[in-house]
Amino acid sequence: METNQNINKPLISREMPQPVASTKPDVSIVVPLLNEEESLPELTEWIDRVCRASELSYEVIFIDDGSTDDSWAIIENLGNRFAGIKGIRFQRNYGKSAALNEGFKATSGKVVITMDADLQDSPDEIPGLYKMIQEDGYDLVSGWKKIRHDNTLTKNLPSHFFNAVTRKMSGIQLHDFNCGLKAYKSRVVKCVEVYGEMHRYIPVLAKTAGFKKIGERVVHHQARKYGTSKFGWNRFINGFLDLLTVQFVGKFGKKPMHFFGLLGSLIFFIGFIVSLFMIVGRIVSPHYSLSDRPPFYIALTCIVVGTMFFLTGFISELVVRNASERNHYFIQEKLKL
Repeated sequence: METNQNINKPLISREMPQPVASTKPDVSIVVPLLNEEESLPELTEWIDRVCRASELSYEVIFIDDGSTDDSWAIIENLGNRFAGIKGIRFQRNYGKSAALNEGFKATSGKVVITMDADLQDSPDEIPGLYKMIQEDGYDLVSGWKKIRHDNTLTKNLPSHFFNAVTRKMSGIQLHDFNCGLKAYKSRVVKCVEVYGEMHRYIPVLAKTAGFKKIGERVVHHQARKYGTSKFGWNRFINGFLDLLTVQFVGKFGKKPMHFFGLLGSLIFFIGFIVSLFMIVGRIVSPHYSLSDRPPFYIALTCIVVGTMFFLTGFISELVVRNASERNHYFIQEKLKL
C-alpha cells in the first residue's frame, strides 16, 4: 500500500503578519515660498516650538517655487537641523497653485495645514486648526484674517468684493477664501486638484469633490516682517476668471455635453422652427419673399451657431480626460522625499 510521504514532515508554522506601527505625523504643514530666505529659519523654529508644546508630531514640506535667492540652501540646512523638514524645489516659478498641488501629493500627516512663508500667518494657530479637524470633524477649516495689516485700497476692498461674489456663487459662507492659513483632512487634499490659479478657491473645489463640512476660524494676521508681497493687481482679474472656471468645471467638467449640447440644441431648435415656418409661408404664398426678411437670416445663423455649440460639446466629451500634462512640473531637487 502506498504511504503518504509527507506524514512525518514537521508542520510549518505560518504566523500572521504583525501590524506595522503607523509612522504618520499628526500634522503635515505645506509652505509654498518664493524668495523668503530671511523668514525661513524663524518660521521653522516657531513651528517646531508650537508643535512640541502641543505634543504634535509634524512634518514641514517647503515648496521652493523657483526662488532666485538662497531659500533652497537654507531649506537644506534646516533639513539637517530638524528631522521633520522636507522640501521640493521647482526648476522655475510655476505659481502658488502648482506648489500646493505638489505639496499635497507629498503629505503623509493625518491633518494638512497650509501657510505662507512670510510670517504673516502665525504658527500659533496650528493646535486650534488641528483640533477643529480631528475633534470637531470638519473636512476643511479656512482662516479668516478679520483684522488685517495690509493696505486697505489695494487689498482689503478688492478682497471683500471677491469674497462676497464667491460666497454668492458657491454657497460657501466664508469671509476669506484666499487666506493662506487653512487646515484639511488628509483625504481632502488627496481628492482635489489645484492648477492654474485655483488656490484661491480650494474650498469650492473641496465642496465640488463632496466635502460638505467646511468651517472658518478667526486667525491672527501679522504685518510682513521681511521682503515684499509677490502678488500684483493682475490677481484680481485672474481671480474673477478663475471663479468662473471653478464654477463651470465643477458643474460640467465631467460632462461638457450637458452644457454645450443643451445650449446648442436649444439655439438650433429655435432657428429651425423659425426658418421652417418662413419656408412654409413661402410655399403657401408665392408672393411671400424670404430674401428681404432679416428673421430668416437670423434663423439660419441660429442653426449654424447651434450646430457649432453641439459639436463643441461632443469634442469636449472626447478630450475631457486627456489633459494629463496640466499638472506636470519640472522638479529640480527634493529633500527627504
